Amino acid sequence: MQVFKNIYRLYFMAFIAEYIFFRTSVRRNRRCHKELMPGSKKLYLTSILKYTVCLLLVAFFFCTAQLANAQQKLNNITLQFVNKAGEKLLNADSIYTNPFGETFTVRTFKYYISHIVLQDDATGKRQSYNNDYFLVDDADTSSKKIVLQTDLNSITSIHFLLGVDSLKNVSGVQEGTLDPVKGMFWTWNSGYVMAKIEGNSPVAKTPQHAFSYDIGGYKKNENTERQIDLKLPRELNTENAQINIEVNIMTWFNAVNEMKIANTPFCHEPGVLAKKIADNYAKMFSIQK
Repeated sequence: MQVFKNIYRLYFMAFIAEYIFFRTSVRRNRRCHKELMPGSKKLYLTSILKYTVCLLLVAFFFCTAQLANAQQKLNNITLQFVNKAGEKLLNADSIYTNPFGETFTVRTFKYYISHIVLQDDATGKRQSYNNDYFLVDDADTSSKKIVLQTDLNSITSIHFLLGVDSLKNVSGVQEGTLDPVKGMFWTWNSGYVMAKIEGNSPVAKTPQHAFSYDIGGYKKNENTERQIDLKLPRELNTENAQINIEVNIMTWFNAVNEMKIANTPFCHEPGVLAKKIADNYAKMFSIQK
């Protein structure tokens, strides 16, 4: 937009200059006014036309160069989420043991990633993706890979929200990854589940020894979305780059608060318990070196 404003100013100045020249020429030749007017007008209009064509050509080539330059600067950067249970990759057929010696299997593991920010701390430049929401589902391999386009040449840190912000929670039913059909929306509570783990454990005193943590809540005093800030081990060139983000579900049990399956096999509503689990899962992300 600024380019066109500058071109307009140049054109306007050229127009005024040519107009003044034309008027001056006429005044200097008042005695032969009638003879000079037709030729002067033609010369005046021809000059203005030349200025217009030249300025339009300059604008065209400048904008084309700017567009090509912008396209060349865009790089693809991939965020690869690697779900794990301790040192082992998460697998529905595997048996794991939490810090309290409780064995368990995982049937479902999902979480929302939103408001991603790529940042270069050295230059202070950052790029935000505030309108993009991603659902990472361990059962869907493709969902664990998020590809972003960036015009940053390098980054040193990445930031994102684990969960769905309050605005989307109060905006009714959404589409795409936020569609309730994804199984991450409480129709009875009108809000999103930020993250969930469901599975089985012999210590759970429930039918089929099932345990289930569906963690949601966005209102004051029950907020379960969490801001995640990750520092890269070194500056990363963004050209076809990939960042492996390790996601360790063991933190759900004791990163901040002690959470034994035997004592608490279920959490399906906002509140104190949900916030304690959210404080735990906020620690599950780290950059894989």
